[in-house]
Amino acid sequence: MVQVRDSRSAPPREVVALTGVTKVYPGRVGVRALDGVSVGFGRGSFTAVMGPSGSGKSTLLHCAAGLDRPTEGRVVLVGQDIGALREPKLTAVRRRHVGFVFQSFNLVDALSVWDNVVLPQQFAGVRPDRDWAREVLARVGLSGREKARPGELSGGQQQRVALARALAGRPEVIFGDEPTGALDLSTGREVLALLRRFVDEFEATVVMVTHDPAAAAWADRVVFLADGRLAGDLFAPSAEQISAHMMELTR
Repeated sequence: MVQVRDSRSAPPREVVALTGVTKVYPGRVGVRALDGVSVGFGRGSFTAVMGPSGSGKSTLLHCAAGLDRPTEGRVVLVGQDIGALREPKLTAVRRRHVGFVFQSFNLVDALSVWDNVVLPQQFAGVRPDRDWAREVLARVGLSGREKARPGELSGGQQQRVALARALAGRPEVIFGDEPTGALDLSTGREVLALLRRFVDEFEATVVMVTHDPAAAAWADRVVFLADGRLAGDLFAPSAEQISAHMMELTR
């Protein structure tokens, strides 16, 4: 049986660490999306984040990536306490160290595949590494499609462009929010295999929110949330073991 352990036991060489993170969204009745979460993600690791709807999965991802600021607690990203950073500096840290892959692709329709891939580096004021960008496009199976526009590509190809864009800046951390949610089963597997490959070959850290046990089974570790709190984790689990734990959380 796969061991369920307390996610607060931090893995070595953490690239991302959340300590006592609480996020309350304002309103007449404040929504406590996260409630005292402490969890870390090590270098060269692939972690899936799962939980019932409304458990705080995307909020955790956004706080870890510096896209949202916690109400309480501390977030350290690539050695920097990002809660202490003002927005221009925080943006610079994200552009230099972080890649993002979202379900909706978030490509610029008016730009070519090539321009979409190098766009984050241009925004960061960094000269794109053209050789590496070409290699990344080759690795995601898009050599020869550099001049195509997103509208000329299939959904799976568009997600490959989004993945190439995330990897082109050689990020230390890749955050994925349901990156295979809009893809068919075969294409989703290809994207997950690419994420797995970059973890194994380049010691990238991948943190991926998903609702799919089969997708989560590609990860080294699955962290579970329920009602904004940690609900244990599984290490090297099968899709069946992940499904069984999810069923326990929803009882």
